[in-house]
Amino acid sequence: MRWGAVIVGAGIAGLGVATTASAATTITVATVNNPDMVTMQKMTDEFTRAHPDVKVNYVTLPENELRQKITTDIASGGGQYDVITVSNYETPIWAKNGWLKPMDNLPDDYQVDDLLPTVRQGLSYDGTLYALPFYAESSMTYYRKDLFKKAGIEMPDRPTWDQMKAFAQKLHDPSNGVYGICLRGLPGWGQNMAFFDTMVNSYGGRWFDMEWKPQLTSEAWHKAASDYKMLMNKYGPPGVTSNGFTESETLFANGQCGMWVDSTVAAGYVSDPDNSKVADSVGFAQAPYQTTKNGANWLYSWALAVPKSAPHSEAAQAFVDWATSKQYIQSVAEKKDWLAVPPGTRQSTYDSEGYKQAAPFSSLVLTAIKSADPEHPTAEPVPYTGIQFISIPQFQAIGTRVGQIMAGILAGQTSVDQGLNQAQQFTARLMKQSGYDK
Repeated sequence: MRWGAVIVGAGIAGLGVATTASAATTITVATVNNPDMVTMQKMTDEFTRAHPDVKVNYVTLPENELRQKITTDIASGGGQYDVITVSNYETPIWAKNGWLKPMDNLPDDYQVDDLLPTVRQGLSYDGTLYALPFYAESSMTYYRKDLFKKAGIEMPDRPTWDQMKAFAQKLHDPSNGVYGICLRGLPGWGQNMAFFDTMVNSYGGRWFDMEWKPQLTSEAWHKAASDYKMLMNKYGPPGVTSNGFTESETLFANGQCGMWVDSTVAAGYVSDPDNSKVADSVGFAQAPYQTTKNGANWLYSWALAVPKSAPHSEAAQAFVDWATSKQYIQSVAEKKDWLAVPPGTRQSTYDSEGYKQAAPFSSLVLTAIKSADPEHPTAEPVPYTGIQFISIPQFQAIGTRVGQIMAGILAGQTSVDQGLNQAQQFTARLMKQSGYDK
């Protein structure tokens, strides 16, 4: 997952949504500094021209801090924010809790049927949309075609992790500023665990058996964790536990990674010569697997939602409609280029000849998104849905803690065995407290 987040908070001079310039509503948008959100900020003049009585002010916050603020505010009904960015993890849970306004009164020109079915389904509860997708993603493998050619190796359409280990060894050249492979190491359920969950899945692992008993000390978890640690310690960049999505994307775009496994949403950025020093030499492949392809690539969407507690819901809804519309995508393509459009949300984007020409990776990305199956995320049966997360409220705490433990393993603060035992005990204790494991 390309884990960025947005909150839109609002202050107002006057009452309600303004109808004249003398009663303007000011919307404050808090966001992470990732490329698609930066583009949204640059495109805001289009929104304010169409809504002259609504002003927008952006504030940037770290992702993990932003997640905490969103969750605390919406759970308490604090009404601090008018628009929140949520994912296909939170949306069904929060909709069930009655925390989100339904997206059931969209304008005719929104063309809701244009949204990709898997993405739309993930943002729905009981058949009703509760958030609109800003961008959506799966995961894939990025690699340097020039370095592969120089090393005399060839990337298959879908590599195994054994192949990735061999490739990383041959590409690793730190004296010339190139590391064999870059992977997320920054702790967080939406950071290192988003990646590592798919690695565990592909090694045949799962979080729980059918009786909700944790499986974190299984052979599959141990093999995945051992390979993850080896790859990062032997062939990764220094300071890996500080590298999330954005940091890894920057490393790859600067030519410092021979390979990188991460979100499909980065494909446009690293292919754009304005952003990437290696734009002409980027290769693409499906995400790696080991013993199974089930759950080897994730499905994630960042979407904009309006909390029930939003003080200025009408202005908030107008902003959400604009930022997630087909017209917004077209405007970004015209003002910037097709590589800058937020991907993964609409079939019309992938049907566009302009996008196909600008984005040679587009069919691969669409295949990855459509092939990701949250209903069957593992080789063995499981009682949950979700690939890189589990669709239960407890996962946020579990994923956060296990992510911290995994970072400790990478940093050498604990062994693989000790770390997985700690993760198993924490997960079992929390699930028992929640009534799952009796």
